[in-house]
Amino acid sequence: MLKKTLLAGLAIGVAMVTTAYAADPIKIVYIGKNTGNPYFDSITGGFEDACKSLGCEFEFVAPATAEATSQIPFIEAQIQRGVNVIAIAPNSPDALNQVLDTAKEKGILVLTVNGDLVGNEGHRDATILPVDFTKTGPNQVELMGSMIGYKGDIAILSATTEAPDQNTWIAAMNDTLKNDPKYKDMHLVATVYGDDQPEKSTTEMEALLSNYPNLVGVIAPTTVGIAAAAQVVQSRGIAATVHVTGLGLPSEMRDFVKDGTVSAFQLWSPYNEGWLAAHFAVGVIGGTIKNEVGGTFDVPNLGTITIADKNAMNTQAELTTFDAKNIDDFDF
Repeated sequence: MLKKTLLAGLAIGVAMVTTAYAADPIKIVYIGKNTGNPYFDSITGGFEDACKSLGCEFEFVAPATAEATSQIPFIEAQIQRGVNVIAIAPNSPDALNQVLDTAKEKGILVLTVNGDLVGNEGHRDATILPVDFTKTGPNQVELMGSMIGYKGDIAILSATTEAPDQNTWIAAMNDTLKNDPKYKDMHLVATVYGDDQPEKSTTEMEALLSNYPNLVGVIAPTTVGIAAAAQVVQSRGIAATVHVTGLGLPSEMRDFVKDGTVSAFQLWSPYNEGWLAAHFAVGVIGGTIKNEVGGTFDVPNLGTITIADKNAMNTQAELTTFDAKNIDDFDF
């Protein structure tokens, strides 16, 4: 009964917001890191479905490459267009500060979604992350350790050198490997960057295998990178000696899991990030949600969301681990 009451109340609030903006719907744009990255399809789906129910307008745009400054022209174009909300997966923690400040000065609500302006949080209004990103690096090290008996040479295949989320996780991986005695026999021999491009990620993975013949594991905390690494291991038939894990989409990793190339990997629901971001944005603009640390609000299918320190929100408490037992339970 309580759940039905909450949902009924939320529906009334949404109806009020939708009615208020019926003549001029809230315009939301999400700027991804780069085109051709299927990870953003799921986030976009969450935005699209939320806007269908909330009455807002949504558009996804992204640059061709994930370079530090490649998103600036897209932000400038949306400022000129007069959107109400700019949501962005930032390619740099600081290169976007000035243009995002301009957006805020124009009254645009600026949200980072699936990545944050680490160390520069004041240049956006809030961030929507899938999980507490401080957990991601240690979780990845533990998953890799469990695969290799906590011993041997490992490498990291990341996205771009400036990717703020990946760099946060990599720093935590290094810290965990250095300071937790559980991992004292695991040695990180290289960190390489595939720029979230399949071809370059494949080349970097092949180079790792050539340059480090004793390599026993690769962590790829990027959906493009883990798929490329798994493809190389699969084609060479070396899954028994080189273990691949990281962050990947179940839809892209399913075959690798089922044939034994990858025993386990992790992620979260990207869809829920778009779903939460749209509900939050419409609520803030409509006045039903206050963007204040410590505040709470309810979102259909996600329950009660708490606005944490630095105006951060998470869609789930822990990373999801995918393996042969549960891979078929997920369709994103």
